[in-house]
Amino acid sequence: MRTAPTILHLDMDAFYASAEQAAKPSLRGKAVVVGGVGPRGVVATASYEARRFGVHSAMPTGQARRLAPNAAFLVPRFHLYREISEQVMALLRALSPLVEPLSLDEAFVDLEAGEVAWDAASAEAVGVRLRADIRRVTGLTGSVGLAASKMLAKIASEEAKPNGLVLIPPGTERALLGPRSVRILPGVGPATGDHLRRAGILTVAEIAEAGEDELVRLLGKSHGAHLYAMALAHDDRPGVAERDSKSVSVEDTYDVDIHDRVRVRMEVRRLAERCVERLRGAGRSGRTVVLKVRRYDFSTLTRSETLRGPTDDPAVVREAAARLLEAVDTTGGVRLLGVGVSGLADYTQEDLFAQAAHAAEEAEAEAEAEGAAGAAEVAGAGEAGGVSGGSEAGGGPVGGAAGDAQEVAGGEAADPVEPAPRRWLPGHDVRHAEFGPGWVQGSGLGRVTVRFETPYSRVPGRVRTFLVDDPDLEVGEPLPLVEPLKEASAEPG
Repeated sequence: MRTAPTILHLDMDAFYASAEQAAKPSLRGKAVVVGGVGPRGVVATASYEARRFGVHSAMPTGQARRLAPNAAFLVPRFHLYREISEQVMALLRALSPLVEPLSLDEAFVDLEAGEVAWDAASAEAVGVRLRADIRRVTGLTGSVGLAASKMLAKIASEEAKPNGLVLIPPGTERALLGPRSVRILPGVGPATGDHLRRAGILTVAEIAEAGEDELVRLLGKSHGAHLYAMALAHDDRPGVAERDSKSVSVEDTYDVDIHDRVRVRMEVRRLAERCVERLRGAGRSGRTVVLKVRRYDFSTLTRSETLRGPTDDPAVVREAAARLLEAVDTTGGVRLLGVGVSGLADYTQEDLFAQAAHAAEEAEAEAEAEGAAGAAEVAGAGEAGGVSGGSEAGGGPVGGAAGDAQEVAGGEAADPVEPAPRRWLPGHDVRHAEFGPGWVQGSGLGRVTVRFETPYSRVPGRVRTFLVDDPDLEVGEPLPLVEPLKEASAEPG
């Protein structure tokens, strides 16, 4: 193990919730819960104000609402979170070439590899400067842990929360860990902790006293030996600069079980296309398509199909996912669907069969378009000749384009198809032609309530309510949390 605390662990504070509070002045200092807002939603992040009521991540949203009924419940804005994460990771990579991201808001940094720290004083100076830079660039706060190993650096950052810095001097690790609960060690979850408790082992010091042989007997060779080493503060795991993704996947949970088989097929098709978009965005391809189905009784089934070679062709993934769905019984209802691609590669093997299928799809679409155009011409000719369907006043088609479809047998116009109403998700950005940028506070009964404010507003913004189909209201883009510097005037002062 190192002799200097040059492993840094950064963990952004309540990342999603803090980003929402920074973007919405009216929520600063108040309880904010980010996650699924439906009856089957799950909390992704809770602000520190919400945590005082007992709300925490992975908790069902329904339970969180009971604990904190006055909190703001918002749908995540991952596009914004990814942008902020990229800014933070750029600051870390400026310190060292050895940065190991664990998630959007968490990473290890080897300061020694970047030659920016060599002892406790220099490491602490780097940590202080990093926290200030993160606040300046993103407007958010992060907690920093510094130690001689990854395990201890992560423990230190937990101790530093929120918005702090903790450095564990080398040589003090055993004294620090000894009285702590066994749950502080990585790899000790509820099941392992309960197993150790039944053996009378409650603290890290008691793990060390039990000895490696006893730990191996209780937990098995690999887990027991690893846990004993951690209890002695022995952690020589190196930093990993790039973590190679093993799979790319997307999934949706539905507020109401889906029973219609046609709807299930459509959802799987849509998820497959979203999955391929994400796959291509990462510049990858894959050869194993995975379908995940959670049924009405919470039973979860996964089915997979391995292709002859890596692909990023949406037609291939759609067809494979559709084939997998045919082997799953969904008659009782479906509450979750997911499509993923694994066996990732950096290249794509051309598939002649997929190309042929894609060409066939295009030909079929063209044929449908030509058929629709022919039907429109026939309908237009009928209207010109006085066949039923023309309006008495002007002789034109009833309802414009929507009135082109005619009942040939009965001569009656089909009901016009109304566009689906727009969905306004709580917390998401909007823009109004008159009032400017704002965010959705809530919607229902054909109306949407918007608070008009920006991250740079000095006071909470005003609230207004509109019809959900108000033509002056449109989806907006997230604004930077830190106001861009205005360019200085070129005129001499």
